[in-house]
Amino acid sequence: QVQLVESGGGLVQAGDSLRLSCTASGRALSRHAVGWFRQAPGKERRFVAAIRWSGDSTYYTDSVKGRFTISKDNANTVHLQMNNLKPEDTAVYYCAAGLVGLQWAPWTNARAHSSWGQGTQVTVSS
Repeated sequence: QVQLVESGGGLVQAGDSLRLSCTASGRALSRHAVGWFRQAPGKERRFVAAIRWSGDSTYYTDSVKGRFTISKDNANTVHLQMNNLKPEDTAVYYCAAGLVGLQWAPWTNARAHSSWGQGTQVTVSS
């Protein structure tokens, strides 16, 4: 099991930036990817972005490409830099960790994950 602790989030205006962070701990992380999902009120939890633990591959949902950047530092922390935020980015953001294969598609299914952070609210006002 992987333990995940999130930080960041808050209330900003459209066009502003925020950075979310997720610190991971556990065994066999080298075979994992760590990423972010988000869940708006009344909606399903949806994939946002992910990075392989090696840091050599990233994946984004189309709606955030060019605005969000996911990265990993040497302190077992994954960061999600969110620029040019839009009101439709408003949601609770959850960090997730899980084994990843050659293809990203299976990893983007929220039901495939059992390791989650506590969630952090991001609110973007217009």
